[in-house]
Amino acid sequence: MARRGSGDDDWTGHGAAPVGHSGYYSTHESMLEDPWDGDDSDFDYKSTGPGIGQRALDILRSHETRYWAVRAAAAFALLLILIIAWLTITAPLSKSLEPIAPPQVTLLAADGTPIARNGAVYDEPVEIDRLPDHVVDAFLATEDRRFYDHWGVDPRGLARATWNNMTGGPTQGGSTITQQLAKFTFLTPEQSLSRKAREMLIAFWLETWLTKDEILERYLSNAYFGDNTYGLRAASLHYFYRQPEKLTPGQAAMLAGLLKAPSAYAPSQHYDRAVDRMQAVKASLVSAGFMTSEEAEAMQPPKLDMRLTNDLPTGTYFADWALPEARDRTSPGYALQALTTTLDSRLQSIASDVIAKAPLGDAQAALVAMRPNGEVVAMIGGKDYSKSAFNRATQAQRQPGSTFKTIVYLAALKDGYEPDDPVSNRPFTEGSYRPENYDGKYSDFLTLEQAFARSSNVAAVRMFNEVGSGKVIDLARDLGITSPIPRGDPSVALGTAGMSLMELTAAYAGIAGNSYPVRPTAFLREPRGLWDSIFNAPRSTSNSTHREIEQLLRTAVNEGTGRNARLPGVNFGKTGTTQNNRDALFVGYAGDLVVGVWIGNDDNTPLRGVSGGGLPAKIWKNFMLRAQGIGPGERTRRQSPTAPVQPLDVPDASDIPAPAAEDNVEITTDASGITIREETPDREAPPIDAPPGEPRAAPPLPAARETEAAPAN
Repeated sequence: MARRGSGDDDWTGHGAAPVGHSGYYSTHESMLEDPWDGDDSDFDYKSTGPGIGQRALDILRSHETRYWAVRAAAAFALLLILIIAWLTITAPLSKSLEPIAPPQVTLLAADGTPIARNGAVYDEPVEIDRLPDHVVDAFLATEDRRFYDHWGVDPRGLARATWNNMTGGPTQGGSTITQQLAKFTFLTPEQSLSRKAREMLIAFWLETWLTKDEILERYLSNAYFGDNTYGLRAASLHYFYRQPEKLTPGQAAMLAGLLKAPSAYAPSQHYDRAVDRMQAVKASLVSAGFMTSEEAEAMQPPKLDMRLTNDLPTGTYFADWALPEARDRTSPGYALQALTTTLDSRLQSIASDVIAKAPLGDAQAALVAMRPNGEVVAMIGGKDYSKSAFNRATQAQRQPGSTFKTIVYLAALKDGYEPDDPVSNRPFTEGSYRPENYDGKYSDFLTLEQAFARSSNVAAVRMFNEVGSGKVIDLARDLGITSPIPRGDPSVALGTAGMSLMELTAAYAGIAGNSYPVRPTAFLREPRGLWDSIFNAPRSTSNSTHREIEQLLRTAVNEGTGRNARLPGVNFGKTGTTQNNRDALFVGYAGDLVVGVWIGNDDNTPLRGVSGGGLPAKIWKNFMLRAQGIGPGERTRRQSPTAPVQPLDVPDASDIPAPAAEDNVEITTDASGITIREETPDREAPPIDAPPGEPRAAPPLPAARETEAAPAN
C-alpha cells in the first residue's frame, strides 16, 4: 500500500525506508510496518511539532507555578514559625502575671526592726467575676468600651482616633486594653511605628491564648495609678483604704480617670485635677450606656482615706547596698516581702552617733563594721544620706595608704620572714621613684615589727621588692580585693592603688578569722555544703604566720602609729595616710568585730593635718568601746522592735575623746574644716643592740638579704 508523503520525503513502497535515509531504517526494514490504520492518511508529521511543544510548555508552566507556590507556602510557614518563636521568647504569657516594676521589699535589722522599704507598692491581683459591674464599667468606658467585641486591635477605634487627631477633635489614643497590656508588660515606652507594629502583634497573641476576662484582670492588676502604686487593689487601699470589691461608683470613676496620666491626676497631690478628670469618666459612662445622666449627676467626688503611709526611708547607705541582693532573694509575685538583714540596729545607731559627733568640718567620713565571716553589721557611707546618697564605703575608690602594708608584710611572713628580721630604714632611690618616711626620720635598720609599727615607707617598699610585687598582689587577690593593682610598681606597697573601704575591711576580716576570701554580705550566710567544703574551701595561712601578723598589728596599736585606737583589751589594727593627707584611715579588729574608718574630701583635696593615727583612729576607738559596752553613753534605752532605726540620742555621750597626754597630740578645729596637728605622729622605737643609754645599732642583714631586690614584674 502506498502512503501519501509529506514534504520532500519520497516513499518507494510498503516496507521501504524513506529515500535518502539509512541506518536504522535500512538495517531493520522488516520492523517498519505501519502501526496506524488507513484512517491516518491526513496525518502530517510537521503538524505534530507545535502540539507537543505546547503541551510541554503547559506542563512546564504548571510545574513552575507549583514550584513557586510551594516556595511561597514554605516561606510563609517559616515566617509564621519565626513570629511564633519571637512571641514565645519576647512575650511569654507568664510574664503578664508578674509585676511590671520591682515590688516593695522591706528590709529588717537582725532584731526585726524595719530599716527601709523600697520598691513599687503592689497587692494581690483582682478577679473580674468578684468586682462590681460599676467598677469594671468605669474602666471599660474610659479605656476601651469595645473591649469584648474586638480581637486585640480595634480598627473602628483606631480610625476614630486617627480622624479626631487629624481634624483637631478631642485627642484620642487608638490602643485597646489588650494593646496597653502588651505595651507596659513586654515593650519599652519608645514611640515608633515598629514598636506599634510589635504591640499589635503581641495583642493578637494575647487574644489568641487568653480569655477577655484574663486580659482585663492582668491589665487592672498591673496598671499604674500614681504614688508609686501599681494595680487596682493596691490603689484602692492606698487612696480609699478599702478593697476594690467594695469600691463605690464614685471611687471607681476617680481611679479609672487616673490611668490617662497617673502622676498628673494622683488625688493625693492633685485632688482638684482628679475631680475634673472624674467628670470626663462620668461622661464616658453615660455615652457608653453604662449609666444614665441622672445617675452620673448624682455621683459626688469621693473623700480620700489614706492610712497606709510609709514612715520608713526608701533608702539608706546600707539599704541601697543590700537591695540588689535582696531582689535576688525575693520570690516573684505581688505579695509584700520582708527580708531580715545582718544589720545590728544598736551598732548602726552607735556608728551614726560617732560619725555625727566627730569634728569633720567639711570632710566626709565612712565606716564599715562586719563580722570575720563578712556579715556587715553597721555601715555609714557619708555624713548625711539626705544630702548625698553616694556611698563612700562601697562606691568610692580611694587609696588605702599604709593600711595596705599589712598585706605586704603578710606576704613577707608567708615567704619565710619573721617579725625580728632586720630591714633597712635608710632612704633610697629606685629609678625615678624615691620613697620617703612620713615623719622624715630614718635609721640604719629596724626589725619588721618596728618598721610596721612606725609605718616606715622605705622599709615597706624594700619588703615589697624583696618579696616581689607578684606575690603581694596575688595575696591581695586571695584576700578578696578585686580592684586593679598595677604590677611592678613599688609605690603599691604604700597603698597607691585605689579600692573601696568595703574591700579593704573585708581583707582585714580574712586576716582576723584566718579564712579568706571574705565576701561582704547583708544577709545571713548559709552553712557550706559538702561540695563547697571540699572544692571551694577558703584559704588560710599557717598558725605561726597568723600569730606573727597579729603580733605586728598588735604592736602597731600598742606602740606605733595606731596608739589612739588602743583599747583596754587586745586589739589589732593599722593606720593609713595617703599623699598630701588626701585620705586618712584606720582599719582593725577586736573580738568578733572588724571595722574600717575613712576620712577624706569628695573632691580629693588634702585634709588639714589629718593622719590615720589621728581622727580615724579615735573614731574607731570610740565606736569599739561603745560596741563592747564599755564606752560612754551606753546606758541607752532599747529600740522599739516595730519602729524604724533612728540614731540614739545619748545625753551623757561624750564627743570623740581627746588623745591621752602620753600621745602628745594636739587637736584644733575651725569653721572651715579640720585642723589636727600631731607633734609626734610616730613614736620612734629605740634602736637595737646599743649600750645602756646609747642608741643601738641593728645587726647586719643576712647574706641572702643584703642586696635590694628589683621590683618583680
